[in-house]
Amino acid sequence: MFDSLSDRLGGVFDKLRGRGALKEQDVRDAMREVRIALLEADVALPVVRRFVDKVTEEAVGQSVLRSVTPGQQVVKIVNDALIEVLGGDDTPGLDLEAVPPVVILMVGLQGSGKTTTTAKLGKLLKEKYGKKALLASLDVYRPAAQEQLQVLGEQIGVATLPIVQGQAPVDIAVRALQAARLQAVDVLLLDTAGRLHVDQTLMEEMKAVSAIANPREILLVVDALTGQDAVNVAQSFAGQVELTGVVLTRMDGDSRGGAALSMRAVTGKPIKFAGTGEKLDGLEVFQPSRVAGRILGMGDVVSLVEKAAASIKEEDAEKLAERMAQGKFDMNDLRMQLKQMQSMGGLGALAGMMPGMKKAKAAMQASGMDDRVLLRMDAIIGSMTPKERQRPEQLNARRKIRIANGSGTQVQDVNKILKMHQEMGKAMKQIRKMGGLKGLAAMLGGGGGAGGAGGMGGLGGPGGPLGGLGGLGGSGLGGLGGAGDLSKFLKK
Repeated sequence: MFDSLSDRLGGVFDKLRGRGALKEQDVRDAMREVRIALLEADVALPVVRRFVDKVTEEAVGQSVLRSVTPGQQVVKIVNDALIEVLGGDDTPGLDLEAVPPVVILMVGLQGSGKTTTTAKLGKLLKEKYGKKALLASLDVYRPAAQEQLQVLGEQIGVATLPIVQGQAPVDIAVRALQAARLQAVDVLLLDTAGRLHVDQTLMEEMKAVSAIANPREILLVVDALTGQDAVNVAQSFAGQVELTGVVLTRMDGDSRGGAALSMRAVTGKPIKFAGTGEKLDGLEVFQPSRVAGRILGMGDVVSLVEKAAASIKEEDAEKLAERMAQGKFDMNDLRMQLKQMQSMGGLGALAGMMPGMKKAKAAMQASGMDDRVLLRMDAIIGSMTPKERQRPEQLNARRKIRIANGSGTQVQDVNKILKMHQEMGKAMKQIRKMGGLKGLAAMLGGGGGAGGAGGMGGLGGPGGPLGGLGGLGGSGLGGLGGAGDLSKFLKK
C-alpha cells in the first residue's frame, strides 16, 4: 500500500545517511521533499503541515546535527512522528469488557467490504480471542446481503442469525439480541446496511439500531483505496454516531496511503484493524509502530513471526528441529520449507517485512523473479523419486535430465536446487557441531526452542539477503537458499 511513499522517503533518507555531518539547511531540504512525498500520497494538508513542522523542529536541534550519526537520528525522529500520526503505541484494542453479549456495530459505505470484514472479525474473535460470536445482517436493501453473511459464517464456523424475510433492521437487531442471550453468545456482530453516499434516512435507521443494541464498539469500515475521501466519510459518520474505531480494508492494494496517515489525526478515531486480501483470515490488528517501520523500510519482523506462527504447524517445526539437531536435511525438508514460504505469502510478502529488504524486493521484481520460482523448485523436487529425495547425492546426469523433463525445467535448474541443498546441509552440520539447537540458542542469548529450527539458514542462508531471520521462535522456517544471494541464486 505504501510502496510509492516508502520509495520516496527511502531516497530522501539515503541522501541524509550518506553524509557524515548535516547542516540545518540539509535537514530543511530533506523535510521539503518529505512534505511533497506526503502530499503526493494524498495525506491531508493540515496533517502534513503539523508533521513536517514537528519533525523539522526536532531534527535541527544541536543534539542531532552534532551526533555521530545525524542521518540515522533524523530517520528515528521521522519514525516516532509517523507512529504518533498513525495513533501511537497506546492505540486501544477491542473493548470486550462488558456483560455478554457484547455488541459490535459495523457501519460504512456500500462496497467498502463491510460484510466480508464482519465475517473476518467473527473469525478473529473465535480463533484469537476464544469468543463465541453470532453474526447478524441488518442489510435488507442489497440483494442477497443477508445470504452472503450466512455463507461466510458457514465457511468460518461462526453462527449466523436465521433470515426472516420482511423484517425491518430494528426488528432484526432485537431478534439478534434475544438469540445472543439464549445461546450464551459472547459477542454479537451486527452488519448494517451500506449506502452509496451519506444517506440521512439510513443514518437515522443506524442511530435507531444503535439506541436499541447499545453497542460497545461501533466500527466504521472504510476502503483505503478511496484515498482522502475516506477521511471525509469517517467525519460524516462520526457526526451521526459515536464511532469507537475504524477498519481500513484493502490495505494490500495500490493506494497511496493517505487515508491511513490522515484518519487518526483528522477524525480522532483510532484505526483498530487493517484488512489485507479477500481471504477470511486477512484481518490484522493495526499496529502504528509496525506500519511506520514498513513505510520507512525498516521491516516488520514481529508481524513476520506472527504470520509464521499462524501458517506453520507446530509438529512440522518440531520435526524439522529434531532433524536439524541431528545434522540431517534432505529434499523433503527443503520442499516443506518452500510450501511454508508459499503459505506465508511468498517471496514478495516476506521480503517486504524484512528490515532493509526494500531494495532487494525491488531487485527481485525487476529481474522477473516471483513466486513462480517457488513453484518451479517444488516441481523439480516433485519429479524426484522418494529415494532420490532422501539421498540427492545419488543423482547422476541421466537422472537430472529425467527430473528436468518431468518438471518442465532445465538441468541447470536442477543443479541449482541441489547446490542449495548442499549448502543448507553444511549449515545443519555446523549447528550440530555447536551443540545442536540448544547450543546455538545459548550462543545467541536465548532462542526459540524447537522453533530455533526456523533459524540458522534463515530465508537466504548465511550471507543471503534474507539471512537475518534467525530463529522465528517456533516457526519452523528453515534456510531457503543457503548458498548466498537469493535473488541471484534463484534467478532463472
